[in-house]
Amino acid sequence: MSPRPAPKFPDWPQFDDTERQALDRALTQGQWWRMGGTEVESFEREFAGYHGAQHALAVTNGTHALELALQAMGVGPGTEVIVPGFTFISSSQAAQRIGAVAVPVDVDPDTYCVDVAAAAAAITSRTRVIMPVHMAGLIADMDGLDKLAADSGVQLLQDAAHAHGAQWQGKRVGELGSVAVFSFQNGKLMTAGEGGAVLFPDEEMYEQAFLRHSCGRPRTDRRYHHQIAGTNMRMNEFSAAVLRAQMTRLDAQIEVRGQRWQAFSDLLAQIPGVRPQSGDPRADRNPHYMAMFRLPGWSEERRNLLVDRLVEAGIPAFAAFRAIYRTAAFWETGAPAESVDAVAERCPNVEAISQDCVWLHHRTLLASEQDLADTAAIVAELVATG
Repeated sequence: MSPRPAPKFPDWPQFDDTERQALDRALTQGQWWRMGGTEVESFEREFAGYHGAQHALAVTNGTHALELALQAMGVGPGTEVIVPGFTFISSSQAAQRIGAVAVPVDVDPDTYCVDVAAAAAAITSRTRVIMPVHMAGLIADMDGLDKLAADSGVQLLQDAAHAHGAQWQGKRVGELGSVAVFSFQNGKLMTAGEGGAVLFPDEEMYEQAFLRHSCGRPRTDRRYHHQIAGTNMRMNEFSAAVLRAQMTRLDAQIEVRGQRWQAFSDLLAQIPGVRPQSGDPRADRNPHYMAMFRLPGWSEERRNLLVDRLVEAGIPAFAAFRAIYRTAAFWETGAPAESVDAVAERCPNVEAISQDCVWLHHRTLLASEQDLADTAAIVAELVATG
């Protein structure tokens, strides 16, 4: 454990009277679900407008948002979805749970986002969707992915669970021409404890998704005419009211985190053996969902011990995601007809990042510059003695 005092980090989630008033507004309107209230529809308009999208559909959580988006894009039994091997497992499970095969591919060793060439090599006649994950808020190479999609005829689904407010060459996520999915889970950049949203570029796909998220039932139906197979993924009015409040402080928090990351990543880069996640100049607005860095050459056990010591020192540190194909859950259903070793062989960067990467909760980047300097000093001490 470091002898230094623990830095002071803001609590997360953050809330104030804005959320309290929003909850009271939802409570007193007298209708607490989306079909009778106004909060969900208002949030959808505001969230779509903020991201430059034509349509937004709010749902129960980010994993459901991925499942719903994939269904709307024609994914199901007999199809494949290409996903980065380094991501939270919802990215692959969403495809697997609706009957598709999830095909893991390698990522870039510096940005941790999907490698376009690896995605291209994995395309088959069954591939329906490529799912780039905007890791830690850094938008994946959308130029390369757009070209790949145009050349191959395969659709893109942006997993933007980390990327609220992100931009690529001045374009917001909803302006990039493809479906995008967000999460509002408790740790996300804006949260209602749980929740999700899908941005759609066209009305037809949005309307189909609306039916599927509401048990296949049209908005005005009074005779139980369920038109297509669906389930209940409807967001409630209280969650939407909280999310509307959360949006009011998102821009200011993104600004602070962006400034802090510039200084903090410079400090991390000065520590021997530490390599912070790199950026991409085309990703010109990064909300920094995580402060990520690698320790090239470290074993998973050594990395895990460092994380434990950082937590003991008062720093909200976490081991990076395990490679999705190195979990038992991945192989239960919808896995490719390959061995673990075969997948790992074509994902060398995923293998390395999964064992040597550490991430810090984004609330660290809302702390003072001095607290971040102290954090970097603690990282340096523990790395040196680790």
